[in-house]
Amino acid sequence: MKNYVIVIGMLVLLFHTSCESKKEKKEEHTKYLVTNPIKKDTSVTKDYVCQINSIRHIELRALERGYLQNIYVDEGQRVTKGQRMFHIMPNIYEADLQKATAEAKVAEIELDNTKLLADGNVVSENELAMARANYDKARAEVALSETHLGFTNIKAPFDGIMDHLHVREGSLLDEGELLTTLSDNSKMWVYFNVPEAEYLDYIISANKDSKKEVQLLMANNKKFNQKGIVETIEGEFNNQTGNIAFRATFDNPDSILRHGETGSVLMTIPFKDAIIIPQKATFEILDKKYVFVIDKNDVVQQREITIAAEMQHLFVIDKGLSVNDRILVEGIRMVKNKEKIHTKFVEPNEVLSHLNLYAE
Repeated sequence: MKNYVIVIGMLVLLFHTSCESKKEKKEEHTKYLVTNPIKKDTSVTKDYVCQINSIRHIELRALERGYLQNIYVDEGQRVTKGQRMFHIMPNIYEADLQKATAEAKVAEIELDNTKLLADGNVVSENELAMARANYDKARAEVALSETHLGFTNIKAPFDGIMDHLHVREGSLLDEGELLTTLSDNSKMWVYFNVPEAEYLDYIISANKDSKKEVQLLMANNKKFNQKGIVETIEGEFNNQTGNIAFRATFDNPDSILRHGETGSVLMTIPFKDAIIIPQKATFEILDKKYVFVIDKNDVVQQREITIAAEMQHLFVIDKGLSVNDRILVEGIRMVKNKEKIHTKFVEPNEVLSHLNLYAE
């Protein structure tokens, strides 16, 4: 029985030793892939939510009170400058014009008679001046009546597209009542908000005086077929958001864009000598990003980094890394800070090639 116990003990010892040996052998062959950040010129396309407006978008309102007699256009119709759109019942204003015209004729006759009398020294020069003033006043009343009558015909002030009607034929209109809106969509003003830091990078850049080209991503996730130019920047920041509005102008020859649309402005930002790493080499703790840097003794060191820009599968680093650092690419969830590991170095270009991304 004693010999049997000794044999069992030896077998257990041998099994335990074998397991430890296999474990050590397995650990010896566990190597983690590391690489260096790569430095190269690149560009990042940033997108900004935008609001699309017509270059001219106005309200058409009734300038006189009265019944809407005729509507000559329809909703969504394209109109040309000077085209008749609405007609307000003109009876009262026609009568006012006839009255003013008659009074002007009377004043003209009185002026002619006074001139004859003044030539014969029958009346004074003051009476002649008074007659002339009355005639001028009567002519002004005629012009005013003609203007009021002209207001009953509402015409398009420019070429554009009409919006929906706010009134119908027969409606009693008050002075200033909204009839419709008119949009000139030949060019579009696209407004987008830029954060303060990106505004400063833009405004102090070497090519700030050149016109910046941008593209427009429409709501259907397709790019608009015309490129835009950033023309103006608003004068003040929004204190609540910390943003400032940029305005880009797009030609709209096919009238694809309409007033009030939304989309995203795509702006290409160049980065010279950018430090680039794979996104998968990073991890996040409390909204801060970190990488594992491997020191010369193959010890893992956790380090905070700041991201300057984001591309597909890649980050452009602002602070925290240099091209001489070795960073852990795979297995970041399997190691701990201050842990010594076995590493295998992979060239940065090889790492990028496996990300299915071409960064130019």
